[in-house]
Amino acid sequence: MTHRLAYRRYRLPFLHAVRTAHGRWTEREGIVVRLEDEKRRVGFGEVAPIPWFGTETLMEAGDMLAKLGGTVDAASLEGIDERHGCLRFALASALAADERQQTAASRLPVAALLPAGKAALAAADQALAAGFVAFKWKVGVLDAADEWVLLDDLLARLPGHVKLRLDANGAWTTRQAAKWLERCAARPIEFVEQPCFADASQGAAGQRRTDDVLLGLARDYPTTLALDESVAGLPSLRTWLERGWPGALVVKPALAGAPVSVLALLARHQADVIFSSAFETAVGRQAALRMAFQFKGPHPRALGYGVAPLFKQEQFDGLPAVPFVSIDDVNQMNPEAVWNALN
Repeated sequence: MTHRLAYRRYRLPFLHAVRTAHGRWTEREGIVVRLEDEKRRVGFGEVAPIPWFGTETLMEAGDMLAKLGGTVDAASLEGIDERHGCLRFALASALAADERQQTAASRLPVAALLPAGKAALAAADQALAAGFVAFKWKVGVLDAADEWVLLDDLLARLPGHVKLRLDANGAWTTRQAAKWLERCAARPIEFVEQPCFADASQGAAGQRRTDDVLLGLARDYPTTLALDESVAGLPSLRTWLERGWPGALVVKPALAGAPVSVLALLARHQADVIFSSAFETAVGRQAALRMAFQFKGPHPRALGYGVAPLFKQEQFDGLPAVPFVSIDDVNQMNPEAVWNALN
């Protein structure tokens, strides 16, 4: 079946700048796509690349959309290579918008995102009061000694049933990562996310060395490691799973590719998965959360979607920051409202 294609580009300021080891991130750019079939049924999808994760750029995705010539069908999707994972996710989501897949759960916990530095302490108090049972803290931003003091302060605030995960965004050297993991070994840390990372600018040899370091760290220390930047798309996910990665995988569905293909790969390897936001709008978030509810993994983990309120204009968020999200909440999200707001 052929669908008419329309799309709108956006640039939306964040309510608060996102501070990571990569620097300050102040706005989100992307493309919302709209598909309409012969029966006038409409589906929406979102292209939300993060090029420093290794995705296609927004310009590359826009050029590919222009080449489609205003129509899309299943064959069009198959003709887009896996390197364009964000575009494949958007089009596949829009094509499957009417489908209601079987879910593995009806309600899932959400991890609260804590800001870097000392601000994490007050944010943790607020999130605890709101009922969150999992937290993610950005590290690798301040001096390690300062962050170690804050880590102990943060852990002292958290009840025993609450889980804390640390996200370094690839900021550490091998030596720094080892020191952190030595410290984490004696503390109740759920996992450490992406301790080291080498992007394309460091060349294939540099990337291979860093990959070997990650494998070594995962095997040498008891704290679970999770890959994030290293597994942005389907090809890199496949590579790490086939290498027998012993840790967890942070999967950002909006970056990874067509949902059916990604879910099939993860299920085949019984992967330990944390589904996580790519700071997309409600359009991409709805499709991504539907993926999370379909997957039944060996180690259920809180979703990495505790990012709201994200945008200055709240209609683009879709869901508030809540400690638990239900599939009914997800299905009630309204992608058309985002499309209309971009007009």
